[in-house]
Amino acid sequence: MDWYLALKWLHVLSSTVLFGTGIGTAFQMVWAMRSGRVETIHSVAGGVVLADWLFTVPAGIVQPATGLMLVCLAGWGWWEPWLVLTYAAYLLAFACWAPVAVLQIRIRDMAGAALAAGAPLPRAARRAYAIWFALGWPAFAALTGVFWLMVAKPPLWG
Repeated sequence: MDWYLALKWLHVLSSTVLFGTGIGTAFQMVWAMRSGRVETIHSVAGGVVLADWLFTVPAGIVQPATGLMLVCLAGWGWWEPWLVLTYAAYLLAFACWAPVAVLQIRIRDMAGAALAAGAPLPRAARRAYAIWFALGWPAFAALTGVFWLMVAKPPLWG
């Protein structure tokens, strides 16, 4: 068995799951929030939280693990400029995603409480969504940059 190709396949697959789940759940949450319907927001936010635990978290762990193994097997130096930029972009994406994960749980819970009380979505949920939305853009840009860096492996400096 060719371990390099097996790891590369797993790395590409997990990056696809990570990026695809992120963009898919983001679209669903935006669409649900635009509806303004508390029951829709509660249901979709619940699905988004579940999708993060089922897909995003495992893929987010597999990505750096397989990436570091690939660096070793391919003989790249740990401090190649394109790798350093990749590490930074991945950390930026994680730094944005971690609060997003908490915010979407809060949105789900606030929508659930409003639904149970027959009340409208509280302003706090809309504020949490605004922060959630704002944090999504740098995470998306960072992961898009990681994709480019992985494919291009550009000579940047040094």
